[in-house]
Amino acid sequence: MRFLLLPVLLGLTMVSHAQMLMGVWGGIRTQNAGGCFPEYSTELHIIYMQNNSFIGNVYSFDNNRYTKINFTGKYNPLTKRMVIIENAVLQYNVPDSCVPCIKTYDLTFSKNGQSDILMGEWRGHEMGNNNNCQPGKISLSRLVKSSFPVDVYQNDTLAKLQKVIKLQNRQKEIVQAIAVDTSFIKIELYDNAEIDDDTVSVFLNNTLLLYKKRLTGKPLVLNINVFPNTEYELMMYADNLGRIPPNTSLMVITAGRKRYQLHLSSSEQKSAVVRFKYEGK
Repeated sequence: MRFLLLPVLLGLTMVSHAQMLMGVWGGIRTQNAGGCFPEYSTELHIIYMQNNSFIGNVYSFDNNRYTKINFTGKYNPLTKRMVIIENAVLQYNVPDSCVPCIKTYDLTFSKNGQSDILMGEWRGHEMGNNNNCQPGKISLSRLVKSSFPVDVYQNDTLAKLQKVIKLQNRQKEIVQAIAVDTSFIKIELYDNAEIDDDTVSVFLNNTLLLYKKRLTGKPLVLNINVFPNTEYELMMYADNLGRIPPNTSLMVITAGRKRYQLHLSSSEQKSAVVRFKYEGK
């Protein structure tokens, strides 16, 4: 029995780490003397995590000055140490005399009462060259709401595909709005009743997650991570109507201990939509 329990316990541990770290973190990033700004407000978005590796975006801002940079990272659950490496500057607005800094963060996770804390140091180099930036410190705590739009995780293949596909402009039909009490949602899509070669594309907040997938008796599965107090809109777009119009599907939603079954119907005029909101504490 102990050997059977070990994989289950390891799986629960990995889920708990993801629940612990994913989401929005906010606080202050300082920079040593000689840098462009001695202090910046910072938001860290960890949008996807698997096997203690994660990706996301970091926003640094002060009045009208800001940068948005994506990152990858690793977390060691034994030492509670997190290393984040910024990759590319996505957006920025800084004075001409300043250059955005591509940073590496060395952080440690801790708890202070009921608060979750990420604290540590950072160093980096200027965008476009190898000139070192003045390093500094950073202190973040978990936020219940972001000041910036939250991106939906999308792999590189789907991101490239979404740039070239063309969709018809269709009316959205809201099937149901669901309040969930967990940040992890599992969605399963089946063909409804007779399997007749319906194919669908699925979008979450206009981000392509499934493309021209055939609905069958075996589910198409999406595991979605949602941020607190953020609206999510899942849209099922009918790529064809199958042999028996319209395009129909059964959607099974598992959110924590709650389970929902929804019957969706999409056509060449409308797309079925389900809305989610995680009322995070």
